[in-house]
Amino acid sequence: MCRLILLAALLAWLSPAFAAEPVLTLHFGDETRRLTAAELLARPDAQSITMADQDAYKRPMTYRAVPLLALLPSDGRFDALEVRATDGFAAQLPIVLLRSATRGGAVPWLAIEPPDHPWPILPGKNMTAGPFYIVWQEPERSGVVPEQWPYAIAELEGVESPAHRWPQLRLSAAVPADAPARRGQEVFVTFCLACHRLDGGGAATMGPDLGRPMSPTQYFTGPGLRALIRDPKSVRTWPEQRMPGFDAATLPDADLEAVVAYLTAKATE
Repeated sequence: MCRLILLAALLAWLSPAFAAEPVLTLHFGDETRRLTAAELLARPDAQSITMADQDAYKRPMTYRAVPLLALLPSDGRFDALEVRATDGFAAQLPIVLLRSATRGGAVPWLAIEPPDHPWPILPGKNMTAGPFYIVWQEPERSGVVPEQWPYAIAELEGVESPAHRWPQLRLSAAVPADAPARRGQEVFVTFCLACHRLDGGGAATMGPDLGRPMSPTQYFTGPGLRALIRDPKSVRTWPEQRMPGFDAATLPDADLEAVVAYLTAKATE
C-alpha cells in the first residue's frame, strides 16, 4: 500500500512535465496546420511586446508574440478570421481590420503563453489568457473593441464574412438602408456573435441563441433589455454567469439602441 501511495505521488508530481503541449490549429481552405507553442516561440519573427492596460489583464503585460498577419494567407481568399476559444467563444475578425496595420491602423499579434512560465490568472476568473491570445498595439487607431481581443485560443480559420455564411443574420431588404437596425446588425456581429448565435447563425457556444425559441425583445421590457446589456447582474443572475456588462465607453448609447432595433426587426420578420 505504501508503495502504491508513493507511486501515485510521484506520477502526480511528474504529470505536468508530460502534459500535452498547447497546439494552435489553423484552417485555411484545404490546408490545415498545427503549430505548438514551442514552434511559435521559436519563429524568427517572434518578439517581446509590452501592452499598457488595454487588454484582459488591465495592467501592463509583456508577451512573447508573433505578427498575426504572418500566420494568415495573403491571397485574399477570406473575408474574416474566425477565432475559436476553448470556452466556446468564437470571434469573427474582419480581414480588413486585421490588415489595417498596413494603413497606419492597429497592429494585431498572436501572444504565446510559455509552457514553462504561465501568465497570471485573469481578474475574476480561474484561468490565464493562454495558451494563445490576440492582442493589439494602438487599438484605438482602428476602433478595436474588447470582443476583438480573444484569448484561450485553440483554432484560427479563414472564413466568409458572417452575413454571407449565415443568411439568417441579414435584415430584410424592406428595412431602409439608413435604419438604425442596419447599424445594429454590424454591432451584433462585433459584440454579440462571439458568444451567441441568432436563429442558428454563428459559431459560438458560450451563450444561448438569441433568436430561439424567442427573441429577448419579446420577453424583456425595453428598459430591462438595455439594463441587461449594460449590467447583467443588475437584472438577473444564473449559474456560471459569464456575460460581461457593456458600459457606454465600450458600447455607446447609439450602438446600444441600434442593436436593440436589430433584434426587434429580426423578431418581427
